[in-house]
Amino acid sequence: MNRAASLLEVDDLVLHFPVSGGGALGLWRRSVKALNGVSLAIRRGETIGLVGESGSGKSTLGRAILGLEPVTSGHVAFAGIDVTAGRRADLARLRRETAMVFQDPSNALNPRLTAGEAIAEVLRVHRKVLPAEIPARVSELLSLVGLDPTLGNRRPQALSGGQCQRVGIARALAIEPTMIVADECVAALDVSIQGQIINLFIDLRERMNLTLVFIAHDLAVVRRLCDRVAVMYLGRIVEEGPTEAVFSAPRHPYTAALIRSIPEIDPDIVLPDAPMQGEPPSPLSLPAGCPFHPRCPHAEARCHADPPPSLRRRDDHGWACILEPGALPTPLNASPIPIATGESA
Repeated sequence: MNRAASLLEVDDLVLHFPVSGGGALGLWRRSVKALNGVSLAIRRGETIGLVGESGSGKSTLGRAILGLEPVTSGHVAFAGIDVTAGRRADLARLRRETAMVFQDPSNALNPRLTAGEAIAEVLRVHRKVLPAEIPARVSELLSLVGLDPTLGNRRPQALSGGQCQRVGIARALAIEPTMIVADECVAALDVSIQGQIINLFIDLRERMNLTLVFIAHDLAVVRRLCDRVAVMYLGRIVEEGPTEAVFSAPRHPYTAALIRSIPEIDPDIVLPDAPMQGEPPSPLSLPAGCPFHPRCPHAEARCHADPPPSLRRRDDHGWACILEPGALPTPLNASPIPIATGESA
């Protein structure tokens, strides 16, 4: 893709977390290799989905993008500014123009503040509205995410997990951001509310030219909402491209296995055999060669020893695998996946 038109550029990002090792005194240290050379460009106004199994590095990448995790090496540029350099003015701009909806809604909110106070704090710090207008704006934001404004008087412990998540989304929207990183933001909501939030994000993208990085396990939601999708495995992007191209004709065996894992609602369709064997290797000790080769039914001898393949592109579709396009069978789930969309929030 054309990086010149990108709002966000991630270049060869590496993030390793040191952890205590073993030995008699536990003095030697090892590292959790959370991100291992991630490169990604996101256009302004685009919605990109990050998918993959737990531990693949999706949430870590989302936090690193916003400067919430110190990176080991590599760069993140937002609107042409290198935010990994740590300059205070650059980080301040990043905070004014970006927001994150966290995965754990209860812990993301201050238990001492009511929901309304948590949103009002953002409006006050960023001076989005006049002080006299803050209560009305708080009510508007709560209504926007499908909550009764009277719930703004409650503290997080008096709200359900789904209600807390919607407060978190309202708080993110309060700064009128250019970009939002949403980490599993609909996972705690019931199906009808999920549909409302998805429709809300679609509407905001159109009205505000909002750029959205959407982290999710639910591939049906990603397919409904996202323009592009990036598939992560053991801290690497193994496939990236237009959503329909990736879902209808995956080029990496891991992507194909994820798509075959999508539950099929038609009782007449025979379920496939287990699409993927075993568990992901430990990020403390990555396998040599392609990191997916221990679980890949198409692995060859060179996959065990050669360096991990880099992302190669064709037709704006990238994949990190020795297989050529068309080598994988078309998934049974190649048709669009229906989800309940509810009423527009």
